Amino acid sequence: MVTAPAATPVVYTDRVVKQFTVMTVVWGIVGMLVGVWIAAELLWPQLNFDIPYLTYSHLRPLHTNAVIFAFGGSGLFATSYWCVQRTSRAPLFLPWLADFTFWGWTTVIVLAAITLPLGYTQGKEYAELEWPIDILIAVVWVAYAIVFFGTIAQRTVEHIYVANWFFGAYILAVALLHIVNSADIPIVWAGHPWFTLTHSYSVYAGAADAMVQWWYGHNAVGFFLTAGFLGMMYYFVPKQAGRPIYSYRLSVVHFWALIAIYMWAGPHHLMYTALPDWVQSLGMVFSLILFVPSWGGMINGIMTLSGAWHKLREDPILKFLIVSLSFYGMSTFEGPMMSIKTVNALSHYTDWTIGHVHSGALGWVAMITIGSIYALVPRAFGRPQMYSIKAINLHFWLATVGTVLYIVAMWSAGIMEGLMWRATEPDGTLTYSFVETLKATYPFYAVRLAGGLVFLAGMLVMAWNVWRTLAPPQTAPAAVAAEGAA
Repeated sequence: MVTAPAATPVVYTDRVVKQFTVMTVVWGIVGMLVGVWIAAELLWPQLNFDIPYLTYSHLRPLHTNAVIFAFGGSGLFATSYWCVQRTSRAPLFLPWLADFTFWGWTTVIVLAAITLPLGYTQGKEYAELEWPIDILIAVVWVAYAIVFFGTIAQRTVEHIYVANWFFGAYILAVALLHIVNSADIPIVWAGHPWFTLTHSYSVYAGAADAMVQWWYGHNAVGFFLTAGFLGMMYYFVPKQAGRPIYSYRLSVVHFWALIAIYMWAGPHHLMYTALPDWVQSLGMVFSLILFVPSWGGMINGIMTLSGAWHKLREDPILKFLIVSLSFYGMSTFEGPMMSIKTVNALSHYTDWTIGHVHSGALGWVAMITIGSIYALVPRAFGRPQMYSIKAINLHFWLATVGTVLYIVAMWSAGIMEGLMWRATEPDGTLTYSFVETLKATYPFYAVRLAGGLVFLAGMLVMAWNVWRTLAPPQTAPAAVAAEGAA
């Protein structure tokens, strides 16, 4: 009898995964630290030390950039590179190009950390940078797409796992969003090349510019901050639970419904503005429809634990993953509700919106990333498990308590602001001045700062745990002595 030769094991390309994994933790601390600092500045403005580059207006886009694109982006690079190799049973396509994406993306983040406090920005939401950096982002992103889709093209299995559909959609959509929204014309000033590099005009104007910006802004949420992290969820929740996804059919429906609807929801950020009323209504309707696929995905992830709920008692990584899905469900209910025009009339421009954003950013994006990184670190670096499971559990409670403190404070402040702004006297005059409203928010801002500090403390615990996990294993003294005696 002739035995068939054993299949050659696949040698995966994991160096770039390790690099992005470590930088996810580093940028997480940086981003949260800047967030805590600017939250403190809202209570004590003197913390800017009269330095223009340290004012809230300069540091806020740095915080946004660091948390979304540095922390979240590095996590997406790490997990997508890990997932696409294992589910395709093929190494990364063009490993040298994958290395370029790491150094290119890190360069983008460092340049942003320098230029944003200096005020070199298009002044748009989500820290749109000036055109040379925008071009570098586009080049890095195209390289990322080539590596990712090239790996899928050379897969040794027929099936493309659903997590890769979400990762692929986020990569394609973000490329489209970034290139269209960042289209601008450099201002040429003879004899001043530095001015030309750092100043430009958007190719859009007025209401059209606002519409393009929030087409970009909301779809950055929809694809970068939702579809990409759903790719994480569809890989790491089943992997950590040791069970298949609850319904593969539901995951496919979730994918196609989500990407078909999300693109149309952006106008709900521009209610009661110069945008045509029918466009505002269109954004509201699609936002309401969006609730259905979003909750389908949440239910699919949580129900994956059916028959294995006991694992939540002993596995804090699963706690991160499942609680993040709970926040995802809450945020994707709140978002459509806030898009209803009558609700939006109360919530818009208030801190309620800030609470909603951080319910998604801290509760969903950060917690799914943290759980995925905890699951990834031992596997990528060849360790049996994280150094301290108790520290992961501590981090889980710090993250949960910090998030709840933050969002409850901002919900309360926002509803109070909306009601105070619309309160009128019998003669039609406003009951409260804007300054009175601002003063009333101070206690809530203090609670928000406390929540941010608690969340940051959890990130520091994570950094310590990852550092101890990656440290070279030390031989026990008794074992060393026995070896010497032998």
